[in-house]
Amino acid sequence: MGDLKRAGEIMIPLEKYPHIPYWFTLRQTMAEMEHSVLDIDGRQSLPRVVLVFDEKYRLMGLVRRRDILRGLEPEFLIQKSIDERKRLFDVDISPEHWEISLEQILEGTRKRAERQVSEIMRPIECTTDYDNHVFQVIYEMNVNRVNLLPVMKDKRVVGVVRSVDVFHAVSSLIL
Repeated sequence: MGDLKRAGEIMIPLEKYPHIPYWFTLRQTMAEMEHSVLDIDGRQSLPRVVLVFDEKYRLMGLVRRRDILRGLEPEFLIQKSIDERKRLFDVDISPEHWEISLEQILEGTRKRAERQVSEIMRPIECTTDYDNHVFQVIYEMNVNRVNLLPVMKDKRVVGVVRSVDVFHAVSSLIL
């Protein structure tokens, strides 16, 4: 089992992974995600998740792209029922017949983008230890239904392990 990787060997170090303070706005968080390109062993990808820290650099939570998109929904739309919202965006209806203009939606979205990311972040459900082997990491990801785990060493976050990195490590053992 000499080729069995540990979380610390396959993780992305924290200094190379996007992370932000809890007071950042959704707009600032989006900018961070848009400008972050992960280059892992020559493979480039965009982050799907950003870690959120407090002022003492303690991990508070995480924010996924999907959370941000949900958090941007204008207040006046949130107050409508799901059926009403679906009708607003019915592809069979021409936009000029919508009850709400695209300008109103854009204005509402921009307003919501100024909220703090802490309002929409998700709590950290689990972490993995720096020395855990890849199969322990897989177990944690499967049990907790997550695609990203913060990696801890000496009670500090030192990086993240993504499911794609775990998959790559396991495939190198099998293929």
